[in-house]
Amino acid sequence: MILGNGSDQASLEYTLKYNPPMDHGVGERNLKEAKQILDGLGVVFLLGSGTCLGATRDKAIIPWDDDIDLVAVVGVNGLTEGAADIVAAAFRDRGYFVGATDGTHSRAVMTIKDHVRLGVECLRIIDDSVYAYPGVRLPATMLIRPKEIEFLGEKFFVPNPPEEYLRLKYGEEWMVPKKAGVYEKDVVGRIPDADLAGRPCRIRVLDAQGRPVPGAEVVLVGGRRSNTDGQGYAEVILPGPDWYALAIKYPGHEQVLYMEEMEPDKAYVYRADAASNAASHAPGAVGTLGNVLLPE
Repeated sequence: MILGNGSDQASLEYTLKYNPPMDHGVGERNLKEAKQILDGLGVVFLLGSGTCLGATRDKAIIPWDDDIDLVAVVGVNGLTEGAADIVAAAFRDRGYFVGATDGTHSRAVMTIKDHVRLGVECLRIIDDSVYAYPGVRLPATMLIRPKEIEFLGEKFFVPNPPEEYLRLKYGEEWMVPKKAGVYEKDVVGRIPDADLAGRPCRIRVLDAQGRPVPGAEVVLVGGRRSNTDGQGYAEVILPGPDWYALAIKYPGHEQVLYMEEMEPDKAYVYRADAASNAASHAPGAVGTLGNVLLPE
């Protein structure tokens, strides 16, 4: 059952949990409207992630894509840290519901209108690099000196060269179409482990019967791996409140949680049955989900 009126918080939460494929006509309309908004603000933006992949490989929106991805770079072309607030206000004025997050690598403006999610991620340059969600390191020059292409009858910027950007994010087989539940695993599998500075949060892993799973591997993508104790608890270090990707693995079970909103010093519960129920609502998304963790 679809929740919300298409342009409210319930609709945004629904798309984040179930990742339903978007209506292409609405997606194209929202993208072109976003271009009007951002151009009017003087924000230089690029097509990113799946939107860039569709524009480059297919010359179209990917049939099973669930959102529109746009990126900009803080400190370039006059884009300031506070620009995300201005962008958010401009989208609200055009009838979008808007949520914003301030993470380690970016400030993100996540919008939804008529059941289509559109994100504008304002990336920070860190040591001459930017980090595309969920932590893919890219040379900043790739986005600072973008390439202009024609897409859907309009001119848009993409990372330069787009083929290298897509290879770094999706791997050598980026030209091979892969549905949700497959490509996300390729993305997270390419991101190396790292020691993150921050504070811990706890994740409890329960099986489909609600029983604690000892010895399950909990992988914070771009962070470290840990294993659950006898009561099913694992600890991960988070730099701060943000969206994160996780992988949960134990014998006979493997799940990638691609977009989870998490904070340090809190506890969350992962239930295998809840993940299975979410997957059943999302065509083509079995194996990779978002927004499945619940506060304990």
